[in-house]
Amino acid sequence: MKNTGTLQVTTPTEREIVLTRVFDAPREMVYDAWTKPELLRRWFGPRGTSMSVCEIDLRVGGKWRFVFRCPDGREMGMHGVYRELVRPERTVHTECFDDYPGESIVTGVLVERDGKTTLTGTILYESQEIRDAVLKSGMEHGAAESYDRMAELLAEIADKDQVAHR
Repeated sequence: MKNTGTLQVTTPTEREIVLTRVFDAPREMVYDAWTKPELLRRWFGPRGTSMSVCEIDLRVGGKWRFVFRCPDGREMGMHGVYRELVRPERTVHTECFDDYPGESIVTGVLVERDGKTTLTGTILYESQEIRDAVLKSGMEHGAAESYDRMAELLAEIADKDQVAHR
């Protein structure tokens, strides 16, 4: 699946990938979708994958771990540690994949304007070679699909909130 055009992907430096997506939701809601296991399980990962493990200790120094199950039965794990949490504005965490060497630093910034939230995720890799390998892996397409799923979830939550307030 290709990027549907809703996700902007840039490489501002030789070691960074920046992902930018606008969501039609307030940033508190986007922050929750980004940090609450019960919501994250519903959108994180490309279509067809599921999360068999979604553990989050949401505090500075707290660890997180995700394991995805692919349609063919393979599993892919990743983990990290939270370095900074400023609800609902910013998160910084490390990210390591079980099957790949190296650690990246992921900084997520949420900016709300007129009820829409721009999520900017900056991923800093240990080297340009690792960054380039990630780009060649199809990461952009998987991230775009994940963020599309997140937008669908946010719309579903907003619809339920509207019904509840009638």
